[in-house]
Amino acid sequence: MSINELKKRYEAAGQGHLFQFWSTLSEDARADLVAQLQALNVERVNRIYDKAISAEKNAADPNVQADAIAPLPKGASDRVDDADKVREWRRVGLDAISKGEVGVLLMAGGQGTRLGSSAPKGCYDIGLPSHKSLFQYQAERIARLQEVAASEAGKSAGGVIIPWYIMTSGPTRPETEKFFKNNKYFGLDPSNVIFFEQGTLPCLTMDGKILLDSPSRIAVAPDGNGGVYAATRSPLSPNDPNTTVLTDLATRNIQYVHAYCVDNCLVRVADPVFLGYSISKRADCAAKVVPKTEPTESVGVVARRGSKFSVVEYSEISQEQAERRDPESGELAFRAGNIANHFYTADFLNKVEAFEDELAFHIARKKIPHVNDAGDFIKPSKPNGMKLELFVFDVFPFTERFSVLEVQRREEFSPLKNAPGTGSDDPETSRRDLLSQHKRFLEGAGAKVSEGVEIEISPLASYAGEGLESVKGKTFTKSGIVGSVEELDALI
Repeated sequence: MSINELKKRYEAAGQGHLFQFWSTLSEDARADLVAQLQALNVERVNRIYDKAISAEKNAADPNVQADAIAPLPKGASDRVDDADKVREWRRVGLDAISKGEVGVLLMAGGQGTRLGSSAPKGCYDIGLPSHKSLFQYQAERIARLQEVAASEAGKSAGGVIIPWYIMTSGPTRPETEKFFKNNKYFGLDPSNVIFFEQGTLPCLTMDGKILLDSPSRIAVAPDGNGGVYAATRSPLSPNDPNTTVLTDLATRNIQYVHAYCVDNCLVRVADPVFLGYSISKRADCAAKVVPKTEPTESVGVVARRGSKFSVVEYSEISQEQAERRDPESGELAFRAGNIANHFYTADFLNKVEAFEDELAFHIARKKIPHVNDAGDFIKPSKPNGMKLELFVFDVFPFTERFSVLEVQRREEFSPLKNAPGTGSDDPETSRRDLLSQHKRFLEGAGAKVSEGVEIEISPLASYAGEGLESVKGKTFTKSGIVGSVEELDALI
């Protein structure tokens, strides 16, 4: 496309101002700007803006009838409180894993800014005795699960592979890849750890004009964790434009995908119970949830909006709805706390593109540094523009068969959101929750752990408390780190 054609295209889209500094730019700067503008689907940006504004206006208009919000209907969810069901779900899940039908998708684009770190959040050390990072814990859970699935299927060691697709952002990708290389991929085969990149969208003025952050560069921001769906269709690298996450899933014959966020130290990566549950329900998409702790907890809940499943933000629920209880159980009616832990069939992920234009992006009004019409760089003191994001759960209303599995919070959810010393969802609570779980693993296997003793059990020794039968009747009196079950004897 010639420069004149490109200018005409942007002028027709109402974004011709992006060329306002053209005459002052060097040849290299012009080339940079042209490359950005040619790569950008400006008509799509305009559609996204128009739909986001329209959805926001409709939501605020009292004359527009909003879909009624209702709790999950009876039978739409299950719990992990029936041992026989859990065993069967686990068997089904491990069978799928052993056949090579399961992949894992990690959303890991964020930096640890709130934690006082500029590194990718997955590199963070929550202060465990081992000082393992979040990435390492998750890698070792995958390694252990591969062993368990191989053993239970009668396959040789190394006979089961769970590919790990790690979504980074532009700023975090180089450091994430370097971290894995420096740590030898934590024992995993590098060919089964696939990095890909979250997309971006231009930052806009309040009336939808694309902002520049220099005379030759568009201001952009990540498109939200819901950008994961578009990212699975994007090339894994500029050098291989035909290979995407979706094509790699197809090449490996992956049928099912477990997706989660990096900041949960208790996450059961490729959880065979959740996988087996979702497969048994013939779900094309499923969500793992935890019960809300109290009516006022600031967490979105999986619920119904009209006839569709959705995540309803806590700000959208009235006090009466938040406090409503089931007349039979006495439990909160809106209790299914969303933890961004999902199951998909590969078929469903391939279908998202067909309805993606129907998804309304969410508007975040922000203070966005930019270049003004005079070419001066401005750092605004109040919100001057907007960033547009999709949320990963925005696809829920488009599912045909959706299921919800409620799990125990203390066993599966301890997010890392806040700075050290905050007192909730911080490194100290993550550390506490993980070591408390390891104590329960030992006690569940019939051992005793003396007061004040902290034992960290490597995921390579036990994925979810299995394989600890030899500790029955033993009392542990010393704190320590163990990499194998045999090492536990040194802590008696």
